[in-house]
Amino acid sequence: MRRFLSFHDFDWTLMAFVAALSIISVLEIHSATLHTKFIHFDEKQILWLAGGLVCMFVLSLIDYHLLLDAAVWAYGICLFALVAVLAVGQKVLGARRWIRLPGGIHFQPSEWVKLILIVVLARYFSNLAGRELTWKDIFKGMALVGVPMLLVLKQPDLGTALTYAPVLLAGLFLGGIRFKQAAILFLAGALAIIPAWYKVLKPYQKQRLTSFMSPDNDPRGSGYQIRQSLIAVGSGGIWGQGSERGTQTQGDFLPIPYTDFIFAAFCEEHGLAGAILVLLLYFLLLMRLVQNAQTASDLPGTLIIMGVVAVLIFQIAVNVGMVIGFMPVTGIPLPLMSYGGSSVLFTFLALGIVMNIRMSRFVN
Repeated sequence: MRRFLSFHDFDWTLMAFVAALSIISVLEIHSATLHTKFIHFDEKQILWLAGGLVCMFVLSLIDYHLLLDAAVWAYGICLFALVAVLAVGQKVLGARRWIRLPGGIHFQPSEWVKLILIVVLARYFSNLAGRELTWKDIFKGMALVGVPMLLVLKQPDLGTALTYAPVLLAGLFLGGIRFKQAAILFLAGALAIIPAWYKVLKPYQKQRLTSFMSPDNDPRGSGYQIRQSLIAVGSGGIWGQGSERGTQTQGDFLPIPYTDFIFAAFCEEHGLAGAILVLLLYFLLLMRLVQNAQTASDLPGTLIIMGVVAVLIFQIAVNVGMVIGFMPVTGIPLPLMSYGGSSVLFTFLALGIVMNIRMSRFVN
């Protein structure tokens, strides 16, 4: 056990980037919901952010090695929770993703699984350090991620299930997978796309994955969200139309501008200059995380932080790419900006573990 952890060693620079993005999130959610029935979502987001901060500071004081020791039990609990969602979860728009808790709170276990997978794979691949990965090692790692991924796909929630893949890829890469093994896996994955397309994906998921390439073919159906997003981003110009003045956002043309398309709403109101500012903040945040990974005191710490980096990069790239028409609509939130308690808490809990890894370096 580590004896002395001090908030003096907290990464306050990283926290400054997190705070900046959180403030932007609250302001944009307020603007995006100004003329809707969701007018109090900005206040709820403040509560989620405050709760996330408390959780982050608490988790930063817990030795991450204890989390590694408890990873197996946590993994089992997560699998049980995912099965419980399928059995008794609340069904909304044809999907079972949430368990309704007292007080009107909706708990989404699939978001928390990402954090558990990061810790589980960090423990798994750190135990394999010092030797080349065998195919048996690789398949075990794939199974650890594949089981919860299949359960989430069953809900169905393609977007969240896809966020588990970067954790596995980061683990395999840092765990020492050989180029030949990676090439074989890539080829196998490419060949698996065809049967997955016909046997796994549902019709609406196929529409989402193809409509972004030609949204004008069905402008009022599957292509509606992409078209409205592109219009919002383009109408922002260089400096934007101004806060609370975006025509697509305030006119209720842009779908769910406080969650999936919050970046499009922000671009419309603050233009290219605002978009560059947000992307710069994300870049600085990710680089700060990478720096903490490089200076971690052991391999498990490095693997955990890089797992967090992999998930955040994936979510940012997919969400921003979706907004500008380069990616299909998958429902993946933009970290620290999109409204939502599960996403906010996952991010802050992940940062709490990162902080503990950083602070442990300075312990005598």
